[in-house]
Amino acid sequence: MTTPAPQTLAKLTPVLTKRWLSPDAWRIDTYEKLDGYAALRKAIKAHPDDLIQLVKDSGLRGRGGAGFPTGLKWGFIPQGDGKPHYLVVNADEGEPGTCKDLPLMTHDPHSLVEGVIIASYAIRANRAYIYIRGEAVHAARRLRNAVNEAYAKGYLGRDILGSGFDLDLVVHSGAGAYICGEETALLDSLEGFRGQPRLRPPFPATHGLYASPTVVNNVGTIASVPYIVLGGADWWKSMGTEKSAGPMIYSLSGRIANPGQYECGLGITLRELIELAGGMQPGHNLKFWTPGGSSTPLLTAEHLDVPLDFEGVAAAGSILGTTATQIFSDQDCPVYATYRWLEFYHHESCGKCTPCREGNYWMVRVYRRILAGQGTQDDLDTLLDTCDNILGRSFCGLGDGATSPVTSSLKYFKQDYLDYIEGRTAPKLSDKQLVGAH
Repeated sequence: MTTPAPQTLAKLTPVLTKRWLSPDAWRIDTYEKLDGYAALRKAIKAHPDDLIQLVKDSGLRGRGGAGFPTGLKWGFIPQGDGKPHYLVVNADEGEPGTCKDLPLMTHDPHSLVEGVIIASYAIRANRAYIYIRGEAVHAARRLRNAVNEAYAKGYLGRDILGSGFDLDLVVHSGAGAYICGEETALLDSLEGFRGQPRLRPPFPATHGLYASPTVVNNVGTIASVPYIVLGGADWWKSMGTEKSAGPMIYSLSGRIANPGQYECGLGITLRELIELAGGMQPGHNLKFWTPGGSSTPLLTAEHLDVPLDFEGVAAAGSILGTTATQIFSDQDCPVYATYRWLEFYHHESCGKCTPCREGNYWMVRVYRRILAGQGTQDDLDTLLDTCDNILGRSFCGLGDGATSPVTSSLKYFKQDYLDYIEGRTAPKLSDKQLVGAH
């Protein structure tokens, strides 16, 4: 294990993570001692439009993967329309490798609650929802306790802090479907329907929850708001890059000495993150990695110095996504890793559209053939042709995301596929596992 150099250690910028190690950080008394709800007291005295402008000026972009400018999204909500407005927090974190929202809700749930109150005030919403993944039992328990504490202290409910602003906040546990991480499928699930994506337009900004104007934001996005209110737009922009402002929690997993959450300014490189994590595990050399979870195209050791911000990763041919940085070594097989990811996408496809439902089903079977030593070179053309029929043709982003590891692994590691097909690599799957693959 290597010790990070001082200049690399200086890249750590704990903002959203700064309270995580404080004793009883999830309790409201601890939170209030550490600047908790000070931002709300400041925000509630400002005009809602000024808060929206502040978030626009900060350059905050969505932390859920798409990177859409947050203030711009808030500004889409029509005002004076006579309809109820809603804020919905997407806490359905289910992307393989992604694990930044769960620790935030577990260790510092009040930062999310405070962010919800400020954001709701800004968009004139009197009801807000946090939609949390069903399996996240411990985080949901902490979150519900934080909501109850906030009600008891007068931060939620009627006439918050004497401002005349009312807000009710509901924590809703989903049933554990990955598709509900897609914002319109989340809204359908929240309304009590089967979680499936909606046709757009109309968009949630005008026809969201209960056909009313709705903002859907990720946990990290909303939890950033109190810090921006207290620190100001210029302070937030002092971290990160010109077009990708602020800090980001990078979730490092895989063949490194110290997996975990590393909060740094956007634009840090994987080389620096691996150094912060104590280096690669002994005997392992970097071979491939995901910059933002399994639905983002793979990158290789050649991309160690790519700036991990929205623009830098896009220029390298991938997507920053949820900054779920899964790190694989020369002892890992990109073909097998892609197969396991595809099994996930095939299982989690809601089945609403044919390209995703059928395409992922058949690609899984092609991979089983290849990994059982019964593949052909034609199978590689079949995979690319199937991806071409899924990408841009599926109802939502799940289908597009499923093609990412397939096309990128074939781009960088075609020889690994050929080694299975031509018998140089021993089969990883048995004939028994191959049943149904033909």
